[in-house]
Amino acid sequence: MTALHAAPSCAFNINDYILAGEDVSFKLSPNTSGLFEKGCPDTIVIHFTAGSSLESSVNVLTNTDSGVSAHFAVGRNGDIVQMLPTNKIAWHAGESHFEGRSRLNQYSIGIELDNAGQLKKIGNSTYESWFGKEYVKSEVFEAKRKNQHAVTYWHKYSDIQISRTLALCKTLCEHHNISIIVGHEEIAPARKVDPGPAFPLQKFKALLLQTDTNLQVTESLETSSQREAHDQLHRDLASPVKKIANVSANSLNVRKGPDTSFSTIDNGLNKGEVLKVLEKQGDWAKVSFTKVGWVNTAFIHEITEKSPFKSQE
Repeated sequence: MTALHAAPSCAFNINDYILAGEDVSFKLSPNTSGLFEKGCPDTIVIHFTAGSSLESSVNVLTNTDSGVSAHFAVGRNGDIVQMLPTNKIAWHAGESHFEGRSRLNQYSIGIELDNAGQLKKIGNSTYESWFGKEYVKSEVFEAKRKNQHAVTYWHKYSDIQISRTLALCKTLCEHHNISIIVGHEEIAPARKVDPGPAFPLQKFKALLLQTDTNLQVTESLETSSQREAHDQLHRDLASPVKKIANVSANSLNVRKGPDTSFSTIDNGLNKGEVLKVLEKQGDWAKVSFTKVGWVNTAFIHEITEKSPFKSQE
């Protein structure tokens, strides 16, 4: 397994507690308890939305009647929506405890990742979310969680989503002197499971906090496809992607190289899936999703450099 050694540079900056950068937008949430006390925030809490799209989750997090909010939401195509300035308290942690402190909202920035969360297997290669959307096997991460004997199923994060979240967290750590990175399940283990085993949380912490640059993740929590996505963190951020595309064919083979002579990668892609275009060679494009591979450009449609709120419905 390739070790990740350091958090790469990023193209974000924070001015007056507002994030600036490519594919970043702002939609203010009314749900806040006011300003952080001096010395805070010092913590980042990572969540998944367990929702159907970035847009729907942002709508909930900015709705006065919802009683919840977060500072940021990160879409599957890498779009970032900020909903509160980073000097204001959001309502994302709920009843929570960590290392002798309670009510983590008072100390932390909340980041929500657009992800369906835990899934239910309903067929040999079909899985369903709590809101009824179905997913194919290539979109699903299988794992045995700690202290559990049965395999559970989780919606995969896209590698672009992970890399953009890493860049966001790196910027927040530098601006606010943050020293703690936790998942929601770590501060509320009796009632929360996010961000779940599909998110490489331990490697993420090691990169950002530089606690152990040779950190190894238990094999049962990481498949080869996840390792490919983790290794892509550096490459994506070192060479920022400018174009987004979606699949226009009903199904699309993904190959290991820019030609039909190269073998295919797993089950391919389905119509409407969002991709980042990394490079092109003739009629072929190297694309990034939950994995990295090559597709024929005749079967993808480039959207725009900035495509906020692309529904995953």
